[in-house]
Amino acid sequence: MPRPDAHIRLALHPDHSSAVTATLSGPAAASARVVLLDHGFRDVGENTMVLARIDHDEPFYAEKAAEDLAHHGYVPHIEPALQEEIDTEWTYGDYPMHWLTREEVREVSAEAQRIHDDIAAGRLTVHVHAHDGWTTVAVGTYQGGKSVHLHGENYLRQETTDYESEAEAVADFHRQYTVAVRPGPAPLTSIERAAAAILAARLCGSPVLATTQASASSEPLLETVPVYAAAPGDHEALLNDFLNTHGEWEKYRPHDETTIASHESLALRVEFLHEAVHGDNAWAIAAYGSPVGERLWHATVSPTTPVEIAEALLNSLASGNGWGPEPAKAVTNETLAEATRPLAETGWPQTVTARLIEWRAPGAEPAGVSFDTLAATKPNGLIDTWTVWGGNTPHQPNWFVRLSTHTPAALLQDIAFELAYGQGHRQRPTSTARLASRLLTQPPIGRPSQRAARQAAIR
Repeated sequence: MPRPDAHIRLALHPDHSSAVTATLSGPAAASARVVLLDHGFRDVGENTMVLARIDHDEPFYAEKAAEDLAHHGYVPHIEPALQEEIDTEWTYGDYPMHWLTREEVREVSAEAQRIHDDIAAGRLTVHVHAHDGWTTVAVGTYQGGKSVHLHGENYLRQETTDYESEAEAVADFHRQYTVAVRPGPAPLTSIERAAAAILAARLCGSPVLATTQASASSEPLLETVPVYAAAPGDHEALLNDFLNTHGEWEKYRPHDETTIASHESLALRVEFLHEAVHGDNAWAIAAYGSPVGERLWHATVSPTTPVEIAEALLNSLASGNGWGPEPAKAVTNETLAEATRPLAETGWPQTVTARLIEWRAPGAEPAGVSFDTLAATKPNGLIDTWTVWGGNTPHQPNWFVRLSTHTPAALLQDIAFELAYGQGHRQRPTSTARLASRLLTQPPIGRPSQRAARQAAIR
């Protein structure tokens, strides 16, 4: 029999792209809350709960929660936008285990979610990690139990090998991955980074009210920082603004995941991946000698790169700095000096090793520019010559821009100028945000945008 003493409203989260919120009221709300907890919802406020998963399938699990609530006599109200997501039939595009059925894919994702939750709760401690050339691998130990090797990221993470002892697991991991091994858990993926705001809101209170609460707080929500330490920002909006203000670039979309912007000369091409995640390139840029000529240079930009730096690169293209010499000339000391002059002017220390010339940001925030002298001698090779990076370490940065040997010095100088003088914003580490940051040393929860991620390829 329906229970009128509890009102439950399920809706898509207003700020997080696909999480689901549950708002409860009435005398029996506490009993309904217990049901929602069993289905993965977590408290974010006195009357608000959130379901946020790493497999992008929150609407499916929200529907299961609604069915269970109905079984207990509650009548939850599902908002139309969420119901539309529930009713949408979808599959993962380019799913690596393509032989699995949709139900089996869900089983894999559920296991990845279980591993994620164990890490976040401290039941599974990650000792070291590495990158195997395709994805992240790691080794960890369960509390009072076995040690395991882990393979994959986000909703693809799996246990691959069990060990009786931590020492055996770590030793075998070092044997397999040698110099690639790094201490502790891997840096957060872009999906995991997006979840940080949800966790911070969970600590502060209702996510719907988080912005209002932050505005009313005595501490400002955002702080101004050097651009290389800024939050990623909205790359999708940057693409739209660029196309709207530069009519000489023609846009077309060969499929849902990608937009191509081609210059009217047909010698410059920008490709944007809409749902780029960790390991993808959000931007891929290429310049050619002519519409039918060979490629002169290319660049890639990660989805976590501060949008101001990506904007500097696009604006430099639009100003005519995208065309390199034809035929391409060798990189000289004069080229290096011209490209990095803004860094020298603002005191970025330069170091030279047997292979790399590097410039590091002078402040406490990690960032830098590196020039690979070996790659420069093989301009048609697979190794990028220039790497602009920020956060963590040069080998596993939080964000990067990678460019080939014959990238024009004027374009490189525009990027260097933005690095040297530009500013951006990021969330101020308030007391609650600092607590969230400590909890986020293990991977949190997150997913890309809702309908695109459910109807197009999830990478």
